[in-house]
Amino acid sequence: MKYCFGVDIGGTTVKLGLFEATGEIIDKWEIVTRVENRGEAILPDVAATINAKIKEHQIEADDILGIGVGVPAPVSAEGVVNGSANLGWEYKEAKKELEELLNLNVEFGNDANVAALGEMWKGGGAGEKNLIMVTLGTGVGGGVIVGGKVLTGNNGAGGEIGHICVNYSETDHCGCGNCGCLEQYASATGIVRIAKKRLLSETRATVLNKARISAKTVFDAVKAGDEVAQDIATEFGRYLGHALANIAVIADPGIIVIGGGVSRAGEVLLDYIKGPYMERAFFANKKVEFALATLGNDAGICGAAKLILE
Repeated sequence: MKYCFGVDIGGTTVKLGLFEATGEIIDKWEIVTRVENRGEAILPDVAATINAKIKEHQIEADDILGIGVGVPAPVSAEGVVNGSANLGWEYKEAKKELEELLNLNVEFGNDANVAALGEMWKGGGAGEKNLIMVTLGTGVGGGVIVGGKVLTGNNGAGGEIGHICVNYSETDHCGCGNCGCLEQYASATGIVRIAKKRLLSETRATVLNKARISAKTVFDAVKAGDEVAQDIATEFGRYLGHALANIAVIADPGIIVIGGGVSRAGEVLLDYIKGPYMERAFFANKKVEFALATLGNDAGICGAAKLILE
């Protein structure tokens, strides 16, 4: 039997999975991400916990096909990370370092791209080879898959959907330093931002409370029929739907998968995205399917394993 490991390195925890070459998960676990001292302990900790699992499962080194790793940063084809604020890394030859620690084949990818690969393989996009995945969390992440291959680009920044400019009149800055990025409107924090601005001048009755507003409270209110919340969701959906139409004319996806914490709102979320998408979509892209991600926290480890099993 042949095996591989999938590793999803986040700012708080590292999620890991041991897979058979068939794709079956036979073990999964987490360790704490130690980001102090510029994250110098992260890769040694990953190596140590993988070596412990190899010993626990009595696996021979020759039976391990490799280790796939997703990280929250652009990653070059050579496995170089040119900075990750979440991990404290600056320039890091991540692939080389982990291969030296483990003496095994290692492949790195951006975490959102890797999650997209996981959803294509085992999740909401199963059976498709052309896919756009958007992860709506604190920020907006994305992955574009064409012909079954992740679009990474020259600098590993392919699929950075959250930083498409969707409002050229915006004066507030995104975390990336630019203005008017999709992330400022379609992330969980972006939805709160839209809501707070609207509530400043809103005169209609609403269950929304500016002091305790969140993406969840907005969509809970949407489901309860609150007109103000529905208007907030409409604005969110317009920004995201129009952006996806622009991406689709380049990537020509068969399916668009929506994941991340905001996607827990369920099917109602898709209802607000599909209409604006269809308004702007090129005629050849109108047959696209929309789906919610299904793998949850396992998307990263599954996609990371798929880096090895491709």
